[in-house]
Order: sequence, then structure tokens, then C-alpha cells
Amino acid sequence: MTLEFEGRVALVTGAASGIGRACAVELARAGADVALLDAAAEAVLAQAENLLKAAGARVVSFRADVRDHERAARVVEETLARLGRLDILVNAAGTNADAPLWEMTEEQWRLVLDTNLKGAFSYTQAAARHFRRARAGRVVNVASIEAGRGRFGLANYAASKAGLVALTRSAAAELGRYGVAVNAVAPGFIRTPLVERLSEAVRGRAVAESALGRMGEPEDVAHAVLFLCSERARHVTGAVLTVDGGQSL
Repeated sequence: MTLEFEGRVALVTGAASGIGRACAVELARAGADVALLDAAAEAVLAQAENLLKAAGARVVSFRADVRDHERAARVVEETLARLGRLDILVNAAGTNADAPLWEMTEEQWRLVLDTNLKGAFSYTQAAARHFRRARAGRVVNVASIEAGRGRFGLANYAASKAGLVALTRSAAAELGRYGVAVNAVAPGFIRTPLVERLSEAVRGRAVAESALGRMGEPEDVAHAVLFLCSERARHVTGAVLTVDGGQSL
């Protein structure tokens, strides 16, 4: 098997579960060494680390909250020190706190915007400083189909993901001259811990909306992320790749 990412290093946020963990595992299987970052308990982060080591990757892990802006620069520098380089950033950390507008608290708004949007800004900014010097790099942000449509109770989530799409395009415009590509994936309903918390009725409606008639798996998104990180996507930047099984049709 060709190890497409052999010799490269990826930093993945939200890497302890769901889409982030799937991205980290698939990158490791394709030959990359990986820095994992998540705010989850040490035991959960250790499980993800063991999966990657089983795939043959060198792994470092950081227990950190992406809302901590100053920590991002330190994580990037430590990744460079311990793994020797940084080639790929995947911003997969995300959360939700659903409520209708008239009930949503400021804390719910801040939690979701600071995690989903500010977190991606912080790590993209920190990685961009290195990528500009290296004159190479890939950034992939995990957005959502909710960035482009309105849904009851999702004002904070949809706003964060719409902002993430705008951040992706602006970063692509700024960093392209340095050989850095910045793209996003926009998943629909994917079988992640966040989605599993929703009611069976809500999950059933999402499956019914899908042209393929099924819920996506984290690996479906990870495969799209790997494409955007690969040389096959070398002329793709500022793009948003929808991975929703036709849910948004």
C-alpha cells in the first residue's frame, strides 16, 4: 500500500472522537505522524492515541480547549519541536448548544462560537505563521451544511459554521501566495457523539432527507479531508466540499 502522507505531520483538533478521530486515524494509516488535540478526558485522548500508534504513526497529544487562544501557538511550536515539522492542520473541534433564539443564553452563544469559529481561527493563525515560512501547507476546516441554511434552534451553530466558511475563503486568499491551500468540508448528519445525543425522530428526519438514504460515517468525511490534504487537490483552495449524502439537495 502506498503511504501517501509518509514523512508529513498533521495536527488535528477535536481528535479524540467523531470526525476528528476519523481524520487522525486515516492520516496515520496513510503514513502521517499526528499531533492530537482535544479537551476530552485523558483516558479518551489516550484511546485515540493508541489507535494511531497501532497504525504505525508517531503521535503526540495535547489535552487543551481550542477556546484558549494563547495555547494554540504553544501547541504548534511543541508539535514542531517533537515531530520535527508541520504540514497539515485539520480543524475538527466543534460543539453545539441548541436552543431557540428567545431562550438561548449568552453562554450558549459564546460556547459554540468560541469553539467552532474562534478555535479554528486560533489554530489556523498559529499554523499559518509556520506555513508562510515553509511556503507550503494544508488547512482543512470542518464546517457543516448548516452554514448555508436556517434550522430551528441552531442560530449559534449555523452562525459559527457560516463564519468558518468565510474564514476558510479569506485564509485561502491570504495564504495562497505562500503555497498554502485552505479548504473546508461541509458534512451533513454524521454518526458522531454530538449527533447521537439527538432524538431518534430528529435523526430519522435527517436520514429521510438524504438522497442516499443513510446517515454518514465519520470516515466518509475523513476521506474527503484526506483528498483536500493530498497532491491530487494541489490546485484546490477556498473550496467547500459537501459530504452529506445528498441531504442538502
